[in-house]
Amino acid sequence: MNIFDTLKDYLLEQVDKYNLDMDMISIVSKSLSAKEAIGNTKRKDFPIIVGKEIMLEADFKGAKGQAFTSTPAIFEGSLKEILSLDLHASSHDRSLFIASLNAVMRHLGMTDRTIHCKNNEPEVCAKNFPKVIKSKFNNPKVAIIGYQPAIIDNVKDFFETRVLDLNPEFIDTIQYNVKIEDGIRDYEDVISWADIIICTGSTLCNNSIVNFISLNKPVYYYGTTIAGASNILGLKRLCFCSK
Repeated sequence: MNIFDTLKDYLLEQVDKYNLDMDMISIVSKSLSAKEAIGNTKRKDFPIIVGKEIMLEADFKGAKGQAFTSTPAIFEGSLKEILSLDLHASSHDRSLFIASLNAVMRHLGMTDRTIHCKNNEPEVCAKNFPKVIKSKFNNPKVAIIGYQPAIIDNVKDFFETRVLDLNPEFIDTIQYNVKIEDGIRDYEDVISWADIIICTGSTLCNNSIVNFISLNKPVYYYGTTIAGASNILGLKRLCFCSK
């Protein structure tokens, strides 16, 4: 079954279990500014700051869920409308659905840490990655999926590190003494080289998560986008300072 069919079916089960009226429930989604989403950070090269991604935020009865995406969206409507979106062909619709799923699951107490950390917290979060990796593995080769500067800078000080990204402005450049490789061209080489994968949860929005979810090696997802889906799909998630 397609991942999004699984997520949609799960959400429908919760609607039935908790007697939620899909016509009456309002979902409001908006795009956050970089300052709203991540605050005033030490580093200025996070994708959301340089304009390569935006943060969608959905509100469900006061509970908020977020999703990083490259497709801005403003929406106000019912949960029924969210569940009728085209999740297979449209990254715009997938982003709306994911933010809404996170908000609904947060409201029901079925997931947590759905709001991105801010200001100095991304630095604090990133310092935990080497600690966790060291506690679980000896000296692994680490592939990081997605350009996340704080994580890259901290992990590469402890482990052999390679990074995959899809942004042509980063590909084949050196960032924090690590070459950023092409997420399509170099995928097979980097994945076969790595012992463990640290993967951005925003792969869920563009559906490239299918390239990582069934790998025969440990995969850890980071960020708020993957909050609800990680619980539903049984994925390992690292997210230390989100709210």
